[in-house]
Amino acid sequence: METIRFDIDADGIATLIIDVPGQSMNVIGPDFIADLDGAITRIASEPDIKGAVVASGKDSGFMAGMDLKYFGSMLASGGGEPPAPATIFDKVFVLNQLFRRLETCGKPIACAIEGTCVGGGFELALACHRRVVGDSSKTQLGLPEILIGLFPGGGGSQRLPRIMGVQASLMYMLQGKLFRPAEAAMLKVVDQIVPQGGAVEAAREWVKANPNAATQPWDVKGFKVPGGAGQFNPAFVQTMVGALPMTLKQTQRNMNAPIALLSAVYEGVTLPMDRAIRIESKYFAKVAADPQASNMIRTLFVNKQAAERGARRPKDEPKAPTGKLAMLGAGMMGAGIATVAAQAGMEVVLFDRDQAYAEKGKAHVEEVLKKRLGKGMTPEKIAETLARVSPTTDFAALAGADFVIEAVFEDVAIKAEVTRKVEEVLGADTIFGSNTSTLPITKLAQAWSKPENFIGIHFFSPVEKMPLVEIILGEKTGPAAIAKALDFVAQIKKTPIVVHDSRGFYTSRSFGTYVQEGAELVGEGVNPALIENAGKQLGMPTGPLAVSDEVSIELGVKIMTAAKKELGDAYVPQGSDDIMVKMTDAGRLGRKNGKGWYDYPEGAKKHLSPALGEMFPRAAEQPDVEAVKERLLYRQLIECARCFEEGVLETPEDGDIGAIFGWGFAPYTGGPFSHMDTVGIANVVATLDRLAAAHGPRFAPTQQLRDMAASGATFYKPASMKAAA
Repeated sequence: METIRFDIDADGIATLIIDVPGQSMNVIGPDFIADLDGAITRIASEPDIKGAVVASGKDSGFMAGMDLKYFGSMLASGGGEPPAPATIFDKVFVLNQLFRRLETCGKPIACAIEGTCVGGGFELALACHRRVVGDSSKTQLGLPEILIGLFPGGGGSQRLPRIMGVQASLMYMLQGKLFRPAEAAMLKVVDQIVPQGGAVEAAREWVKANPNAATQPWDVKGFKVPGGAGQFNPAFVQTMVGALPMTLKQTQRNMNAPIALLSAVYEGVTLPMDRAIRIESKYFAKVAADPQASNMIRTLFVNKQAAERGARRPKDEPKAPTGKLAMLGAGMMGAGIATVAAQAGMEVVLFDRDQAYAEKGKAHVEEVLKKRLGKGMTPEKIAETLARVSPTTDFAALAGADFVIEAVFEDVAIKAEVTRKVEEVLGADTIFGSNTSTLPITKLAQAWSKPENFIGIHFFSPVEKMPLVEIILGEKTGPAAIAKALDFVAQIKKTPIVVHDSRGFYTSRSFGTYVQEGAELVGEGVNPALIENAGKQLGMPTGPLAVSDEVSIELGVKIMTAAKKELGDAYVPQGSDDIMVKMTDAGRLGRKNGKGWYDYPEGAKKHLSPALGEMFPRAAEQPDVEAVKERLLYRQLIECARCFEEGVLETPEDGDIGAIFGWGFAPYTGGPFSHMDTVGIANVVATLDRLAAAHGPRFAPTQQLRDMAASGATFYKPASMKAAA
């Protein structure tokens, strides 16, 4: 066996140590399936074997999910077209059959879990007769498949409800929520918690003491699902009746996996397990056959992990972790960056022009940390973290910093003045990063004597929660600066993308089109409620008008005014420009002053402002929601395509990751480039041509898109799912 070490002790207890070669974490692939199949045959057939313990030989944890190269092979037919769901069913059902063989092998099987146990690894654990977990704050267990467009396909959707009840299990599976050991024990998902490192011995002792405990509860006659199940059970009916509309509302009917999960649970939970797992595999195959699943897996898992592991990092540059960070600006962004840096163990000098502002920034750090008390944070850890943050107004206090991040006011002159003063203290060999969201990095780098050591490092608000960091390369940015910035992002455990210089870069520029198109629609007299609902139905986290209020209409006008001044005759006016100016002239600046597209009455819920009807009279004929969704979607798609053609983006991977994690582009699509590939580039071009004819040149396809449509090219090569779960 290549992936399992099979040992038998003097008591006749077999120990299966899983150690998949070439993987940092154990994953399920064809070799493991073959080895486990052989191990089960030995356990069942050899009379000297009294039972078995399943454990991991890796320090990284017990086991994750499926090897995505193997999963990708399930979706390949060799003929260009995806295989039929029936063919996929035959492939995915293999794992379900295997785990079923394990739990019905006639011998007691205990699972010894140390560290991470998720996805298919957790489904393996659920198929064992006892689950023993080594206690650790880092241990997580559960079924997060829904987060990448799938649902549990190795029996998890059938076993978990039979263990903890339908309602509770759905709450976890539909959210992809993970368990900590104590929580799992309280819900009876695990049977025993032991001190870390003691799981294997405890599992072995249980097997030795329970030679006849070889039957799962659901295989015992008269078994009842905790809390009840079946169409005549009121609690079950109430759960399912409530779950469906809630799920449809949350997903806006865009996601396949949550509905398939509900169907699998509803149909399978009252059936014998052998029939129930067939129901699960039927729905799993249907989900897997749709491009949505492979698109989501590729972007939300494969490419995200690759980015976090340094896919865009210069290979020849030595590791350059940050020890002391000079954080310039203690406002919302600066204080947020200081928080995550201090949590990562860095010393942070938090600089601002006024000591009170600097102290306020440190107070923000403390406030964020206190909210995490009891969630892995202790008073002692808070004190240690705060001790690493030093608020100051003295440039001299920056001495010794090995990385600088600037987050002062968005003005070229102000940033240049601060940049020069920092260089006087640290010297131009230090890497300097600017957190600007729109100003060109090449221009800002002129204030640093060695522009090769100047880089953009764009965070998103709130920094503590938003996972993306956009690294922007100026014309002269060198490999040492790229490596330093990416190593910093790795230290604070966020996801980086790397883009080239452009006004607004990639994320701000492309996200802005969503807001602009929303404003244009208002200006045309489209009902604002229709616009907002269309945005949410499209899969965006919020409507374009609501998000415009959040980021500030006034800020958008300031950015537009600065761009006009900077670009002069080269500035391309947008129809939304005058609309946004009209809003600010009317004092409607956004949420910050209590009125924008919405009104924000004190102590009451926000609502779309009646004033909009007076400022922008409603058109007699309104478009249907699909037409509005199309405009909001394709205005973003074409801007992303322009960024790719212009070289702002080097890879579609960065484009998809940046869109989903940066501005919340519809996750079910896998990102704008995955979506364009799925729709078909020729179809995208045809739609853009139609929209351009109706609404103007902002929708005009790029020449690159036209060339791709003519040649049949795609942004991704057909076999682009190449990492492992």
